[in-house]
Amino acid sequence: MALLTEHRLVSGPVVYGFLRLVRVSEARQKALVASLVEYCRSHELELSGVFTEREASAAPSSAAFTGLLDVLALPDVYGVLSPAASHLGPKAIAAERGRRIEAADSRLLLVRRSRRACPASHLRQGIPPHSPATTRLLETES
Repeated sequence: MALLTEHRLVSGPVVYGFLRLVRVSEARQKALVASLVEYCRSHELELSGVFTEREASAAPSSAAFTGLLDVLALPDVYGVLSPAASHLGPKAIAAERGRRIEAADSRLLLVRRSRRACPASHLRQGIPPHSPATTRLLETES
C-alpha cells in the first residue's frame, strides 16, 4: 500500500533569496537568512539559494542581481524571496529590479510587507502593519 502524500517528501516551488547587506553584522545576516528559511518552511517553498549584494550600487545591475536573474531563467523556478522591498535597493532601483523579476516571469515574495500593503481595515481595527494576524477571532456563543 502506498503512503499518503502527507507522508512523502514533496518539494515545494523553488525560490531564490535576495539580500542587500551593506555594512551589516554577521549576526544580522544570519537572522535575515533564518527568516527566509522559516518563511519557506511555513509556506512549503524550497529555498534553493540566497544571492547577497554587499556593496551599494547606483545602478539596478550588480553581480548578485545578475546571478539572480540568471537562475530565474531556469525551469521550474517560482520566484524571489526577500525580507522586505528595501532589500532590492533604494526606491528607483527596487522598482526597476521588480520589473526585471516580473519580466523573467517570476514572483517577488516579501517576508515583511510594506505598511502600504496592509489593508486600511487592519489599521482601523488596531492590527499592527507587520502582524501575522490576518483574521480577527470572534468570541463564540456557548
